[in-house]
Parts: sequence; structure tokens; C-alpha cells
Amino acid sequence: MKLFMGLIFCSLALGVSSQWYAFVGEAAQGAWDMMRAYSDMIEANYKNSDKYFHARGNYDAAQRGPGGVWAAEKISNARENLQRVTDRFRYGDSGHGAEDSKADQAANLWGRSGKDPNHFRPPGLPDKY
Repeated sequence: MKLFMGLIFCSLALGVSSQWYAFVGEAAQGAWDMMRAYSDMIEANYKNSDKYFHARGNYDAAQRGPGGVWAAEKISNARENLQRVTDRFRYGDSGHGAEDSKADQAANLWGRSGKDPNHFRPPGLPDKY
């Protein structure tokens, strides 16, 4: 319910109140794009590819419009914040420290700004992705 109210509020704040349903649709499609990129990242299980999938998910979502950009930003920030909390309970080097989080956010912003996510594509990643 909070997410729905947030979507409505943001659509009003963005000045698309006459087409709030478009914003909501874009946000839903953007969230789906983010989930697809995450699923592909898990499936690929390819070394040094996480930044590419971060950028690609954000890029695809942003192509949907303002709702997609909003969804990508919220999902990306939530993921990084959750990761920061869970890292406190891990011992040793989890590979998800502050530097990694900062690099993930840079890739997220790169994709959301419309820049080519292939900038982060590692050599040898199958063309399927």
C-alpha cells in the first residue's frame, strides 16, 4: 500500500497527474526490467559482470519513462541499503563493502542516465545477455 501511495504521490509531484496511470505503468515495467536484469545476473553467474547488470537494469527501466527511472532509483537504493545492513552480520570480506556499493551505485546512475550499459560488459559474457 505504501508503494502504491508513493507512486501516486510521485506522479503528482512530477506533474503527470492527468496521466498518473502512465507513471504507474512505467514504474511497474521498470521494476520488471530490474528483476529481469537481476535474474539474468544470477543465471549468467559470470565473474565481474555485476556492474554490467546493474547498468543494464537501470538503463532498461529508465527507457520506460519517468516511472521507470523512479522505480530503478528506489530499487537500486533499497538493494544497496539492505546490503549495507546484511554486511554487518557477515564475518570476513563479503566483497560488498563501501567501495563495492559505491561502484554499484555509479553503474546504476550510468544506466539510469541513458548511457550504454555495455561500457561495463566484461569480455566473454555470452551474447544472450
